[in-house]
Amino acid sequence: MIQKNDNKKEIATSFLAIVLVLALLLYGDRITGVLGIILGIIKPFILGGAIAFVLNLPMSFIERKLLFFLKGKGEKLKRVLSIILSLLFVALLVVLLFITVVPEIVSAVQSIGREVPGALEKVGAFIESHLPFTSKDIPDLSLALEENWESFWNKLLPVLKSGIGAILSSTFTAASQVVSTVASFFVSLVFGVYILGEKERLGSQINTLKRAYLGEKMRERIDHFVSVLNNSFSSFITGQCLEAVILGTIFMVVLSVLRMPYAVMIGVVVMFSALLPIVGAFIACFVGAFLILLESPVKALAFVIVFLVVQQIENNLIYPRVVGSSVGLPAIWVFFAVTLGGSLFGVVGMLVFIPLISTFYTLIKEDANKRIEKKGG
Repeated sequence: MIQKNDNKKEIATSFLAIVLVLALLLYGDRITGVLGIILGIIKPFILGGAIAFVLNLPMSFIERKLLFFLKGKGEKLKRVLSIILSLLFVALLVVLLFITVVPEIVSAVQSIGREVPGALEKVGAFIESHLPFTSKDIPDLSLALEENWESFWNKLLPVLKSGIGAILSSTFTAASQVVSTVASFFVSLVFGVYILGEKERLGSQINTLKRAYLGEKMRERIDHFVSVLNNSFSSFITGQCLEAVILGTIFMVVLSVLRMPYAVMIGVVVMFSALLPIVGAFIACFVGAFLILLESPVKALAFVIVFLVVQQIENNLIYPRVVGSSVGLPAIWVFFAVTLGGSLFGVVGMLVFIPLISTFYTLIKEDANKRIEKKGG
């Protein structure tokens, strides 16, 4: 009887898989469009959940360590204060980034501005020495240009009109995207704060729904999934932040000892870019090398060498001990998680999808090992 039921389940699963494949082949574009609309609607709420999870870490710490004396009737006040302090902590990090990095960027831009005139003079001298005509021929060229100016202008005018129209259109599109992004972020932030304020009540409601509509085995599977997911996210976020602080501090000290320019700014850039696995290292290396290159190509080369050495130390010694193996993924899956998360949700997606993929990786690994044990392998 059990074998018949298993056969029925396998047949039903195979039939459902065939139906899904045929639906994707026949109506792939429509399904993709509908999924895109649904994703656009729920995206702010997904981001709000991610914001709530991240803010829950400092909020829980503040409640346990700083506001422990508020009990009983002070519990509501404790929650409000912990949320406010968590938001202020994140805002302080953002302000610190701007205060540290922006003045250095302005200084770098000014340095570039000082270098441009000399570079233009060198380019002009090079052009004059390699042109097929001399400066004596310039009046003749000017006369030829004046004679053909009207024809040239008549051809150029339509191009300018279409170009101005395209610029205005792209500007309007960019402005509307900025407004949409800000509004979406505000909705996500409000939703995340609401989750933090009502997390116990929401948890109780979810448990009630699980008991009402799910069997015991399914509830155990969901609880196990949530437990693995929580461990993966907590380990990744806390470990990644600590590792970023350590790495940024190392770069500040090393670059200052070597008398490299922009040591503090590069250290801060490394600190924040280290939150993005794979992509962050390239961003920090490029920014640092470009800024130092403005002052000395030799120092820029030395910076790249120092960066590679410190990066190897970080990959082999710091990262495994600080972040740990609980979110350890093979490199190919880390790259997949960063790419998929970044394409769907930007920077937040890169941070979220690594522990998310790690959770599925762990669960699939556990399930595969159990199946192998049952088969006697």
